[in-house]
Amino acid sequence: MSTETAKKPSVLFVCIHNAGRSQMAAAFLTTLSNGEIEVRSAGSQPAEKINPAAVEAMAELGIDMSAEIPKVLTTEAVKESDVVITMGCGDECPYFPGKRYEDWVLEDPAGKGVDSVRPIRDEIKTRIQGLIESLIPAAK
Repeated sequence: MSTETAKKPSVLFVCIHNAGRSQMAAAFLTTLSNGEIEVRSAGSQPAEKINPAAVEAMAELGIDMSAEIPKVLTTEAVKESDVVITMGCGDECPYFPGKRYEDWVLEDPAGKGVDSVRPIRDEIKTRIQGLIESLIPAAK
């Protein structure tokens, strides 16, 4: 099976507001996987806008997520994803058998300044690098 016909692995990041953690994770995965992984993010109760401190923290690493908007979690998004990574949304995330679920316990960056968001961002980046290695074994 050639890489052109092989289905890309897909990952959905879910948190409550889809304004910080899940958006940073999606931006890292999109950037670091070089398009090899399909990326989605959503929130069970989406905020009105992205956390400005998260946008600033990512911009420091050259990743622009200023145009992103929080999206509502849909059943379809979960069904279409191979891996569902939750970040503090508890029982609000729908569960479907056959999916790989991971719950990443991360501090919520809501209401925090960029100095407090940087360590959360760095923890997410580390986890994303491990996720890429698990989904694309040849990734170096």
